[in-house]
Parts: sequence; structure tokens; C-alpha cells
Amino acid sequence: MPGVTILAFLGGTGDQGRGLARRFALAGHEVVLGSRSAERAAAAAASVAETLPDLSGPEGARVRGGTNAEAAAEGEIVVAAVPYEGHAALLADLAAPLAGKILVDCVNPLGFDERGAYALDVAEGSAAEQAAALLPETTVVAAFHHVSAVLLLDPSVDTVDTDVLVLGDDRAATDAVQALVADIKGMRGIYAGRLRNSRQVEALTANLISVNRRYKAHAGLRVTDV
Repeated sequence: MPGVTILAFLGGTGDQGRGLARRFALAGHEVVLGSRSAERAAAAAASVAETLPDLSGPEGARVRGGTNAEAAAEGEIVVAAVPYEGHAALLADLAAPLAGKILVDCVNPLGFDERGAYALDVAEGSAAEQAAALLPETTVVAAFHHVSAVLLLDPSVDTVDTDVLVLGDDRAATDAVQALVADIKGMRGIYAGRLRNSRQVEALTANLISVNRRYKAHAGLRVTDV
């Protein structure tokens, strides 16, 4: 993607962060995995690099780890891939290094009980809107909510066939994220409205979890006639 060489992942040691990081490293981007523990982030980065034989040797530095604060400072585009429970506190702490950047929020506020997954109520409307409220100097875009971490992490899966719904209030930012999505083989970024519409996109993840459980699948989305 022109103009973007470093992608940072807050909470990058989780499955979603590592999976997206792996695919973007394969696409040639420099990736920083963030964590509360620099040691844990370094171990996660090493585990990602091990699945990328074409990045062995000196080029393996394209995947590295650090603290969340270090990742936020280094990243040109930063992805929030943290559990919802820690979402607000982490972003509030990182307001300064995130100022002036694009933050891609892929957090799904979900609860789980004996009947399965369900969407949680968020005072601001959605996790992405919460991020925008906490980060007034950051451009927030919502994306990557429905991408299977299992497929992203699987070295035997060459192409991840799914569309990614991209939402935001800044046209240049949503265009940039759509272009970034297209760097992952098989993926397509689809503009899906302003940030205020991200609540139903986040909540739809609960439905996909139900699909996956019933059909023992890793379902994604495709938008037709676009």
C-alpha cells in the first residue's frame, strides 16, 4: 500500500492480531505486534515469523514485537485487536501516540452464556464509536470484524476468501483501509457506511459464531453485485 510501511497491532499477541499480522507480513508490510509485555510480544512475533519462510534471515525483522505503547508510536496505521474488556482503558492510555493516525478498530463487544454468543450494549453505540470518543485526534475506522483467525493463521490456507466491511466518517481513511484489505489475497474491502453504523457490524459477529458452531465452519461474508 503506497505510503504505509508499518502496521501496528494493539493486543497483537491474540489470535486475531497474529493472524492479520501474518497476512500483512506476507503482503510485504512491516508489522509490529504490541502487548502489555514486551517479552510476550517478541515471542508472538517470532512465532509469526516462523510461519513465513520467505521472511527468514534479516528480513524477518519485518515482524517484531514491543509494548502496546511502542507499537502505537511506531505504527503508521494501528489496529486495535484487544478484548473488549480492556479496549477503553488501553486506548485512553495511548491517546498521545495515536494522535494524527488511523486506528482500525476490529473489536467485537460480545458476551457468552449457555445459549452462545450475544452482542453487548456499549454506551457510545459500538466499540468503534467508543474509540472515536476516547481519541478525538485520531481517525477511527471499523473493519476486520468477521475474518476468521483460524484461517488467517493457517499456513495451508493461501487465499482468505471474504469481504471486509469498512466503516468510517473520513473518506480518505476508509479508502486507505479498503486498499490495505486488498493486500491480503482473497479479501476485498467494502465501504459499509459511517461509523455510527458499526454497532450492527460488530453485533453480526455473534451470528457468524452461531453459523460456525452449527456447520463446523469458518464462515465469512461476501457482498454481491458490487
